Amino acid sequence: MTRRSMLGFLGATGLTTMAAPAALAVPPSPPAPPPDGAGAPAPAPLAEVTAPVDWAAVAADVRNETRFAWRNYVARAFGHDQIKPVSGGFEEFFVPGRPMGLTIVEALDTLWLMELDAELEQGLAWVRNNLSFDVDAPFQVFETNIRMLGGLLSAFHCVGERRLLDLAVDLGDRLLVAFTKSPTGIPYRFVNLRTGAVSNPETNLAETGTYITEFGFLSRLTGDRRYYDAAKRAFQVTVERRTRLDLLPFAIHAETGAFLNRTATIGPPADSFYEYLFDGWKLFGDAELKSWYDLLTAAIVRRQAEIVDGRLWFAQVDAFNGRVVNRGQSELASFYAGLLGESGDLRRGRAYHDSWNAVQNRYGVLPEGIDYTTLAATSRGNQLRPEFADSAFALWLATRDELFRHRALTHYRQMKLTSRARFGYTILTDVTTTPKTQGDFCPGYWWSEQLKYYWLIFGNARRFDYADNYLSTEGNMFRGARR
Repeated sequence: MTRRSMLGFLGATGLTTMAAPAALAVPPSPPAPPPDGAGAPAPAPLAEVTAPVDWAAVAADVRNETRFAWRNYVARAFGHDQIKPVSGGFEEFFVPGRPMGLTIVEALDTLWLMELDAELEQGLAWVRNNLSFDVDAPFQVFETNIRMLGGLLSAFHCVGERRLLDLAVDLGDRLLVAFTKSPTGIPYRFVNLRTGAVSNPETNLAETGTYITEFGFLSRLTGDRRYYDAAKRAFQVTVERRTRLDLLPFAIHAETGAFLNRTATIGPPADSFYEYLFDGWKLFGDAELKSWYDLLTAAIVRRQAEIVDGRLWFAQVDAFNGRVVNRGQSELASFYAGLLGESGDLRRGRAYHDSWNAVQNRYGVLPEGIDYTTLAATSRGNQLRPEFADSAFALWLATRDELFRHRALTHYRQMKLTSRARFGYTILTDVTTTPKTQGDFCPGYWWSEQLKYYWLIFGNARRFDYADNYLSTEGNMFRGARR
């Protein structure tokens, strides 16, 4: 995950071994309040939605809310990376004072899928006239890849405009330096897009293994294998260093290949490493990636899965001896339910989604972190995360069980009830209060992920191939556009 600005959530889930860089490319989260139960009563649980639903009307409502949010973004923050929906201000994501149009790039394929063609043209015009990656500043390679490169490639897949591909190639070449300058092939965390200077070799699984779909799609479109080969080598170097238990600690050094901690987790900052092993198989048919996914997943299920109060969870364990070190779980980890289901383990995928659904029913809106032995909130905010809805969509595609549609509907209705602000949708700083406490920030991934998942699961999108498709960890579509 992504999906995944992960390092800010290590403390909430007990993962604090790896030091953060001096300056993160994400806005800091507010200080975490005390855990649920320390001075605040638990909210009344929600009832599971089971009544008949007019899904076309729900999809139309999602489309209308997208137009509402886009209209306010254009009026108050157009070209800036992210809008502040409460105050009407804006902020940048990658470099202070240097807008990169992040929200626009993240929204393009969503607008196209929703047939919001006038809004799409507004975004495309900004990209044509303003977007440039000749920026003398360090960019976080992981975030730039899944958001900007992925967004451009997905938009090109949808509309076929050559300018989008040209920008993607330019950006891919600038990001590739993070791999080629590394002695191991594991990418540095940051690269200066103008000078090619690399920095921050202390990295993590998600930031070393979340490239194969974007880089691979770029290789497919250009015929240049350098991108795919670099992404795959980073996988190989890391997997070969697994412990004797076939587990991977989450922190690793790009220059030496040495692990920097002992903890294995399916959540941040490891999550999308496993996702992209399977995705590389799904998108490109690379059997070696699938074999690595199967090997690591078998170890995760054997060593990390446990049942608590009848619910399936995945503990954080010592990768070298298998001992449980933490039973905290980040909301981001709920993506794993969809990955399990998509890769064929529907029983565990359903069970793990059931576990997170119990959390949703308890709080209405998922908190950022929980202690899964009690479901107590250890981090009370909500960053408009898409992972639960993403898993609901994946499991619905795999099973067509309406239960997952209903869970996504609860997710949407609760978001609309609690996060809708004057100028769009905002994060929450406390999901345990009544009413829930709003912040003032709309992450760019909200445009690429939630809105898209809602639209696709509630509606019958004419521009989407429900039988043959691929969405990246950031919700970007590299297969399935019906043009």
